[in-house]
Amino acid sequence: MPDARRRGRYDVTMSEPALAPRNAFHGVVAVWIASLVVAVTLGIVLPEESRVGWLLIAFGGIVLVSFGVQLAYGRAQGFIVRMAASVVGALVIMGLVSAAFGIAALASAL
Repeated sequence: MPDARRRGRYDVTMSEPALAPRNAFHGVVAVWIASLVVAVTLGIVLPEESRVGWLLIAFGGIVLVSFGVQLAYGRAQGFIVRMAASVVGALVIMGLVSAAFGIAALASAL
């Protein structure tokens, strides 16, 4: 007894389960890696006098990259937490790299 709502083997009235979402932690780690690469590159390439200013500009760029990565993830749930983890982690990483270059510059001056 075929029903008008049945098409082929599948029942149209039943909802399909949602696919498992991608792991959001990968985007956070990608932003952290990008901040590490940028901070180390700027620390190696730039002279000591202009390093801090360019690190601030680079951090602003990393914040924009973080927005892009988290928006590309495509889920609104946990957006604030993912953004906070990305930005705070990038800030800590860039701060540690900057401190390491500062200590190296201080050690070389002695």
